Formats: sequence, structure tokens, C-alpha cells
Amino acid sequence: MNVYERLLKYVVIRTPSNEESDTTPSSQCQFDLANVLKKEMKDLGICNVILTDSCFLYGKIPATPGYENAPAIGFIAHMDTAPDFSGTNVNPRIIENYDGNDIVLNDAMVTKVEDFPELKALKGKTLLVSDGTTLLGADDKAGIVSIMEALVYLKNHPEIKHGRIAIGFTPDEEIGNGAKYFDIEKFDADFAYTMDGGTVREISDETFNAASATVTFNGFSIHPGSAKNKMVNAGSIACSYQQLLPEYARPEHTEGRDGFIHLCGMQGSTTHAELNYIIRDHDRNKLEEMKGWMLKAVDFVNAMHGEGTCSIEIKDAYHNMKEVLDEHPDAVKYAFQAYDELSITPLHEPVRGGTDGAELSLRGLPCPNLGVGGGNFHGPYEYCCIEELQQAVTVILTIVQDVAKGE
Repeated sequence: MNVYERLLKYVVIRTPSNEESDTTPSSQCQFDLANVLKKEMKDLGICNVILTDSCFLYGKIPATPGYENAPAIGFIAHMDTAPDFSGTNVNPRIIENYDGNDIVLNDAMVTKVEDFPELKALKGKTLLVSDGTTLLGADDKAGIVSIMEALVYLKNHPEIKHGRIAIGFTPDEEIGNGAKYFDIEKFDADFAYTMDGGTVREISDETFNAASATVTFNGFSIHPGSAKNKMVNAGSIACSYQQLLPEYARPEHTEGRDGFIHLCGMQGSTTHAELNYIIRDHDRNKLEEMKGWMLKAVDFVNAMHGEGTCSIEIKDAYHNMKEVLDEHPDAVKYAFQAYDELSITPLHEPVRGGTDGAELSLRGLPCPNLGVGGGNFHGPYEYCCIEELQQAVTVILTIVQDVAKGE
């Protein structure tokens, strides 16, 4: 089985997580892939293969004799696919020697190069796409493939020296629970890598700091025919609250290191309304500043309409993992070293989002993220470049050997 065949095998297994669920895993179908991986790991002779009731799958490869004192490293990928778009009945299609032009997925859907200009760099490569009715699921089944293929290679090449290697496959990453319940003690690594994301050139050691906010508005309803000087319209006040926040801080006006306040949900009536926000910035001080803007807007609304009209609840979600990785630089160092040895020009930019590695790093497991060759995630235009996926396997193997040598 090669990387292409393995990816085909995994993407047709339905594994969407469910953001409405309060269980872990959020969907039982994730066990379908977990059980396949469990069997494959055992067939490879992976030690201590454990599939938990929460659908976390762990395994270990002992160190080569004489390399027991080398740092223990880990590789992690998630089994769920995003619930944003259908992941049922995935029908993948291979495009060999991609010509660099628009990709017709079906009669009604075309992946246009003008919309996704990064496709130009993949001319001549082999791409896997869906038929346009579902997402592909390379996020993050390509990551799983990169790890499994590296394990196969290590089994077939016992001459490769390495320290102890930990493997972890997680559920529910797409709904924010993949790292929350990850057993770092059971995993038992000095540092790790999440294999998840875009081009294989991608090394991510910096994420947003993240928070969420729920702003609640209380009104007073009366018949509109006799409402003058009596009605307090919660829905209308909610609209005015949004306008109090700076327009330049909306995500549609930001890029690079810009943070944002994103209104991502709203519901309401005359008597009650609610706005749901996410707040993001790479700089924690700037994140706190944006929280302050929102608090001041609440105070303004209450001064205009009466105390108790508006309230806010803010919750921190995760912090920038660079805070931890700067203190534990080995993981990032070995990734850059591997890319240099393989003549891969790294794409080293801050992630405008988060990764499981952010929470794992802050919980004590330094864990940057490495790309595996996918793109256009969470929708029907998703693809995976097979050559880049194979390169991701080689990156893993190079890191494993360099860490063992201590170079």
C-alpha cells in the first residue's frame, strides 16, 4: 500500500464530528476509522496500542537498542472531519499530471485557479479531489497517512536508528476537543508534531491567542401601536452594539498578524437577543485590548438604555503556542533541520487560527504543526497533493533519525 492507496482507504470512511454533541467522541462513526488504525498498528507490531472509550488511539515504538536516552518524540493527527460540509459518501478522484487549470468537480462545481491561485504551484503533480458533493477528508486523514506510512517504513528498515516514538490519533479536533482530553502522560513524549494542514512546506509554531464572547441584551416588549417611550427592543440594541466595535477589526478587513473580533452568530427578538463572537490576536496584550473594547461597548449600552440591558461573558479558548515553543526550541529546530536536509523551502508564518498543538503545548507537550500537502479544507474544493504527502512521510523519517543522532 502506498500513500495514495492509503489515503483512498481512509477518506471513504465517514468520520465527521458533531458540534451539537456533548459526548466524547462527538460521533460514534469516528470509531470506524479508529478500529481500522488500531488493527493496522497492531499488524505493524506497534507496542502498547490502546483505543480508549473516548476514541483516543495511542501506540509506541521502543527505542533502538543503544538509543534509549534519545528524546522521545511523538506524531499526532486527528480522525474527524469538519462538520461544516458533508463527509458522507466521499467519492475521491485522482488527477495525474495536473495541468494547472481549473478543475471540474461536477456539472455544477469547478475549482477555479483564480479563486485558489496556490494551485498554480501544483502543475504537473498528482492531486486527489472529491466529486464536489462532499469534502475530501484530507484534513486530517492525510496527516494520518503520513504517520502510518512512516511507521511502515520504519518496520521495513530496522537499520534506521531512533529513540522512542509515540503515536496519537485523536477525535473531535474540528470542534475543539481533540487536545482537551488528550492524555499527555499516557502519550509520554518530550515533544511532538501535529501532522495537519496545508503545503508540506508549512511549519507552524505560532497561533492566535483566542477567546469567545457572548453578549446578551434584555428588552421590554409591548404592542408596537402603543410602544412610544416604553418599548426597549433588544434586537435593535444588539445591532447598535455591533456598530460600536471598530469595523477595521472585522476578519474581512484583516490579514497577516492582524487580530479580529468576529460576529459569528446572532439570534434575538424584542425581549431578548444574543450576539456570539470569537476574538483573535497573536499578541496577548492586543487580545486583551479588544476584550476591553467590548466591555466599554457594554457600559455604553447600559448607560444609554439602563443598567442590566446588556451583559457580556468572555472565555479564553487557547493561547499562542509560541510562548511555550520559544522556551523549548528543539521541536522547531529539528523540523527546520529536516526541511534543510530535504531541500524543502519552509513556509514559516503565524497561523491565523489554532491547532491541537497550541493547547498541547500549553499543557506541557511542546508541539508545532507540520503541513502534509492538503488545501481548501472544510468544503467541496478540498484537495491533497500526493507528492507533497509523500514528502511529509520523509520529513517524519528525517526528524526521527536526526533526533536519535542528537544533531
